[in-house]
Amino acid sequence: MSSSKSSAKTSTKSKKVNAANSTNVDLITPLKEYFGFDAFRGNQEEIINNVLNGHDTFVIMPTGGGKSLCYQLPALTSEGCAIVVSPLIALMKNQVDLVRGYSSKDNVAHFLNSTLNKKEIKEVRDDLNAGKTKILYVAPETLTRQENIDFFSSLTVSFFAVDEAHCISEWGHDFRPEYRRLREMMDQINEKAPVIALTATATPKVQQDIVYNLGLRKPDIFISSFNRPNLHYEVIPKVGKDQTIRNMVKFIQENKGKSGIIYTLNRKTTEELAALLNVNGIKACAYHAGLDSKLRADRQDQFLNEDTQVIVATIAFGMGIDKPDIRFVIHYNIPKSLENYYQETGRAGRDGMEGKCILYYSHKDVSKLEHFLRDKQLSEREVGGQLIDEMVAFAESGQCRRKVLMTYFGEKYTIENCGSCDNCLHPKESIETKHNSVNLLKVIKALDERFAADYVINILIGRMIPQIKMYRHDELAVFACGNEEEEIYWTSLIRQMLLEGLLQKDITEHGLLKITKEGAAFLKKPVSFKMVMSNTYDEANEDDEENTTEANGPATADAALFELLKDLRKQFAKEKKLPPFVIFLESSLEDMSIQYPTTLEELERISGVSKGKAIRYGEKFVALISKYVEENQVVKPDDFVMKSVVNKSGNKVFIIQQVDKKTTLDVIAKSRGIPMEQLLEEMETIVASGTKLNLSYAIDQMVDEDDQDEILDYFKSCETSSLDVAKSELSDLDLEWEQLKIMRIKFLCDYGI
Repeated sequence: MSSSKSSAKTSTKSKKVNAANSTNVDLITPLKEYFGFDAFRGNQEEIINNVLNGHDTFVIMPTGGGKSLCYQLPALTSEGCAIVVSPLIALMKNQVDLVRGYSSKDNVAHFLNSTLNKKEIKEVRDDLNAGKTKILYVAPETLTRQENIDFFSSLTVSFFAVDEAHCISEWGHDFRPEYRRLREMMDQINEKAPVIALTATATPKVQQDIVYNLGLRKPDIFISSFNRPNLHYEVIPKVGKDQTIRNMVKFIQENKGKSGIIYTLNRKTTEELAALLNVNGIKACAYHAGLDSKLRADRQDQFLNEDTQVIVATIAFGMGIDKPDIRFVIHYNIPKSLENYYQETGRAGRDGMEGKCILYYSHKDVSKLEHFLRDKQLSEREVGGQLIDEMVAFAESGQCRRKVLMTYFGEKYTIENCGSCDNCLHPKESIETKHNSVNLLKVIKALDERFAADYVINILIGRMIPQIKMYRHDELAVFACGNEEEEIYWTSLIRQMLLEGLLQKDITEHGLLKITKEGAAFLKKPVSFKMVMSNTYDEANEDDEENTTEANGPATADAALFELLKDLRKQFAKEKKLPPFVIFLESSLEDMSIQYPTTLEELERISGVSKGKAIRYGEKFVALISKYVEENQVVKPDDFVMKSVVNKSGNKVFIIQQVDKKTTLDVIAKSRGIPMEQLLEEMETIVASGTKLNLSYAIDQMVDEDDQDEILDYFKSCETSSLDVAKSELSDLDLEWEQLKIMRIKFLCDYGI
């Protein structure tokens, strides 16, 4: 959709603002100077001129379209400082760093929020008073403090920018009540300063809310197309937890080195999935609001700097993230609205290149979202319920997913097959519905357009519910006129007619179905109308809370190969003058005899094998396994084998965190409900995989200081992995298995990684 502008304008002469007087100033020179670009994208130049001319401006531009430039460039070229309202404190530093990256001076941009100490706040205020700062990022809460309002009132404010403006609408996907006070605060600071509001997602209803609640004065409205042609949309039913996770891990491993985001509904799932990805050789970390701000910032930086391939996050992550090369966005759970979905998938492929958007759909996920609404106020429940219904309609649709999205945001999409969604790549057969479409419209008309889809369907199929009896709608001539078709048929037809513009849904009135002009014309003179049945996904009943079983079923080690690997390890250890367990743990050899890794890359997926260890010691082992597989005509497991260690990987994260806190080992074991023996086994696997554990605090409690050096000297020269042999050879020290095990873990940390 080309940019559209409201016809009403406000004369710049009536405003005493610090903006350029000319209608069109030279913007290419400052664009090159400040950002290094030779040309603008889309309608950026027109938007910037509008801001510089002092007009209130409303920008709706998809993620990756260059919204930030629309306020950053005019801020840098105007007298005074632009105040930018941003909803997430955690992302302000990133936004400021990006602006500073374009400038030779750090004080060109600052943020002011509750994370700063008094000294830092003074430095920011000093730069503002000196006129050195051109862009100031603030949280909505910052504007509510009277001392800040008084201070900002003393500054020359070039304009206000309200980023993520959809937060002001209860119909938006991230409603924040504090946004409703912004107009009041801005008026107190400088009521004549122009305002630019920006968002990537806004339905027509949300657009109205933004203009009204921000008090935009005859704004010029710029709407870019919501279409992201480089994104591929796909919905996959969640049949079982193991299968879903297996498919997801396989997909990520097939896209090795490509950055991606996985969104989940809760913090626990982010931790579990991140740990599981790491176990399967994928660098991943969890991100959610339960982490302290420093750790969240560190993980965000890891992702931006490509030290981490995948972020597993709740919706707390992503807003404002400027990473253009995210190649996939996976929704492990269905989002609570189409706005959420569009915003989050929009973080993929911002550079215009490949972006895959995969949504795993489960009816139980939908039920959970509905359950979350139970404790909300009635109005919030109704709004939330309608937003969930729209999300479900998208997920179950058999139509082009791009068309469903575009239509939802009020944009017409006329291309019959987008060629880049699952439904268009694998189209379902369309069926003629002319007669039934007429019946549907007649029912809606007979009900005076005062009921939502569920009630209309009950009339069509003749289901006698209390409300129908109360309203005596069973006496209507159209009652049960569609009882030859199932409920899913009528649900599909309503969705199709909404998509084609014959019906519209009034979301401000409980989702009532209304007949459009096109619908009225169709009813007067019916023509052929075909539809595609929605997907029912009857098998999509996965519950994330179900226990995870072994992903590939129980497996037994190949005894002959296991002995060959032990012999090779022993030979290798002698050559390297290292204890056998330093080369590979016995549990790792056992895993090799199950998975048959024949490349170093496959070897890295073995439990307890780090990349460094695979490179250092792995070639002879994979050569032996390759020869064994060929000579014995071994059929390897599925090309993709996921390590089914969800619970263990969850333990891994917990163990590392607790060791960092110097928690006693018996408390760690008790917290996880595992015996001390299992805890130490898992610690040894963690260390063998390349993660150091500082267990000195526990060792000093368990092993006499005088004995520690002697035990370490023994491990340096031992030729066996057996702790029973070690106990026998160190019998004069009278050591228990746990003492030897923890000392061997220390030895691996000091000499074996």
